[in-house]
Amino acid sequence: MGIAAETAEDWHAALAALAWQLDCGADEAIGDAPVNRYELAAEPRKPLAANAVLPETPALPADDPVAAARGAAAAAGSLDALRAAIAAYPYCELRKGARNTVFADGNPQARVLILGEAPGAEEDREGRPFVGRAGQLLDRMFAAIGLSRGSPDGEAALYITNVLPWRPPGNRDPEPAEIAMMLPFVERHIALVDPQVIVAVGNTPLFALTGARGILRARGNWTEALGRPLLPMTHPAYLLRNPSAKREAWADLLSLQERLRSLRG
Repeated sequence: MGIAAETAEDWHAALAALAWQLDCGADEAIGDAPVNRYELAAEPRKPLAANAVLPETPALPADDPVAAARGAAAAAGSLDALRAAIAAYPYCELRKGARNTVFADGNPQARVLILGEAPGAEEDREGRPFVGRAGQLLDRMFAAIGLSRGSPDGEAALYITNVLPWRPPGNRDPEPAEIAMMLPFVERHIALVDPQVIVAVGNTPLFALTGARGILRARGNWTEALGRPLLPMTHPAYLLRNPSAKREAWADLLSLQERLRSLRG
């Protein structure tokens, strides 16, 4: 074996040894020569006095996404300020993959606020909630009882927003941590709009506002959230997949219409 071959083998061996050290967590070299720690005299430990006060271990700084959301939401004094606060919120990873922050649509003077789950692909492209097939069905459903997101009259208007302003990848269900960090914004959003009635469309808004799951059991049963009447309803996407459930949705709409009449009276 020649000198060149030995040099090459030594080089590859050194590289392998370096890679092994990196895998073990060594990320820097200190000193030009190795130190044999076994040859160093151990420094005897001094016993602690009985009344010795141990120094406090400083708390490691840690970002609390929910606390940050509460602070940002509380500081928003208007819908425009809330929109800006949500767009600037850095802790939700969903924002990195979204084209748009989907804030809301409709008339802020509406008596009815519809709370959905999260944007889909079309909502992400347009930057507005409920604009796909499910949104078109939702518009037709509420138009049947005289309510529209485009109405300038608050009595006949809708205001629509979602629990999450960014689309989850693959339209997956929102995770509990994502719901928790965005909930302060949702609560502030509802407080600023101040609707008479909230309609929770689907499992995610039901869970966010009440902590309960099971929209098929809850739908049509009035409850309360944030000091307001809350009506759970099935999501229009579910109705597109299960047309037979439209009869129950119509009953829910009639119940909403009756509640609005009673509140007006």
